[in-house]
Amino acid sequence: MKQQRSFPAFKVSKRCENRLKGGHPWVYDNEIEVSDEGVENGCIADVLSPKGSYLGSGLVSLNSKIRVRILSDNANETFGESFFRRRIRYALDHRKTVMGDDISACRLVHGESDGLPGLTVDRYNDILSVQVLSYGMEQRKDMLYRLLTEELAADGVALRGIMERNDVAIRELEGLEQGKGWYKADFLPTAPESPVTEIIENGIIYKVDVENGQKTGFFLDQKYNRLAAAKLAKGKKVLDCFTHTGSFALNAAFGGAAHVTAVDVSQFAVDTAKANAERNGLSDKMDFICADVFDLLPKLTEEKAGYDFVILDPPAFTKSRKTVNSAERGYKEINYRAMKMLPRGGYLATCSCSHFMTNELFVKMLMSAAHDAGVQLKLVEARQQAPDHPILMNVPETDYLKFYLFQVV
Repeated sequence: MKQQRSFPAFKVSKRCENRLKGGHPWVYDNEIEVSDEGVENGCIADVLSPKGSYLGSGLVSLNSKIRVRILSDNANETFGESFFRRRIRYALDHRKTVMGDDISACRLVHGESDGLPGLTVDRYNDILSVQVLSYGMEQRKDMLYRLLTEELAADGVALRGIMERNDVAIRELEGLEQGKGWYKADFLPTAPESPVTEIIENGIIYKVDVENGQKTGFFLDQKYNRLAAAKLAKGKKVLDCFTHTGSFALNAAFGGAAHVTAVDVSQFAVDTAKANAERNGLSDKMDFICADVFDLLPKLTEEKAGYDFVILDPPAFTKSRKTVNSAERGYKEINYRAMKMLPRGGYLATCSCSHFMTNELFVKMLMSAAHDAGVQLKLVEARQQAPDHPILMNVPETDYLKFYLFQVV
C-alpha cells in the first residue's frame, strides 16, 4: 500500500485472493478469515490477502453473503464524491459511444459492469428509473442521484423525475426495505403527476410505466435483438410468445410481417401490447391472445396454425442454481413445441435471460429439443444483451442474456 489507510480491513482466503486478482469484485462472508472490530454496515473497507497485501477496497454489507463489493484496487483512492462522479461520467460517456442516438432510452448504469455495484439506472427520456440493491449504495443514494442529475444536465438533459423501483426481494438480503415511488429532493422539480412516459425504440413508440411496469418499466436489454428478429419477419406469419408489452411482436409487424399474433398469460400485458399496436398504427396486421404459452403451443400444433416464425422470449425460469434443472425442462418444452409446429424452412427466435441458465446449458437444451422434434437448427445469428448492459468479461454474472435466431431444417 502506498499510503496510511484509514479504512477497516478484512483478510481473506487464498481462494478469494485469486478471484479478486482475476478481476471479480465480490468477497463472500465465508472467505473472510480475519476482520477488524467494529466494522460498520455500508462503510468502505480494505480487503487484504492472507499475507496482508492490499487487494482492493469496497462497500461492506453485513447482512449479505456478498460481504464486500470491490469498488477499486487503487490504494490511493479516498472514495469521496469525486470518485463517484468519475464513475458516473465514465458510464454516461460509454453510453454515448455505444448507443449513439438511442441514448434517450437505455441503461445508464449497470452495477458491477460500471464499477457501481448494486446500482441500476435506466433512462426513459427525462425520467430515470433506479434500483438500489446494496446497503452501501443505499447509504450514498442521495449523493448519487444528485451527481446523476448534474452530469446529465451537463449533457443537456433536464430530468423531470427519478422513480425508485426498489420493490425487489433482493433488497431484503441486504437488510433493506422494499418500496417504490418518486424520489424527492431540492435539486429536482416537483415529481410528475403520472409515472407513464413515452419512448421510441427501433422506430416504435411505447408507453412506459416506470412505477408499475416490470423491472424498471421496460426491457431495454433486447433492443437490438428485436431489430434482428424484425429483419427476418418480412412477409411471414409470426407468433410472439411471452409478448409482455408487445415489443418483439411490434418490431416484427413494423418490419413487414404478413401477420403477427402476440401471446401472454397476463391480460394487462396483452391490453398494453394492443394499445402499443394502436399507437403505432399496426393493429390491422396483429392479433392478441391471453393464454398460457405452455398450453397454447400444443394446441396450435394440432390445429396446424401455419406460423412460419416463432419468437420465444420467456421470463427467467430460474433465479438460482437450485432450480436450473426444472428451468431447463421448461425451456426445452417450449422450444420443442415451437420446433414441432414450424415447417421446414421456418424460423425460430429463442432466448434465456437467466445467468444461471448458462450458454452451454442453453445450447445443450436446444440441441436436445431439436433431436426430439426430429429437426436440425441452422444458425442465423447468436446475440447477447444490448451494449448499454455491458458484460464485464471476468464477471460471469454480468453475462446473462442468450439470444439465438435459427432456421429449422
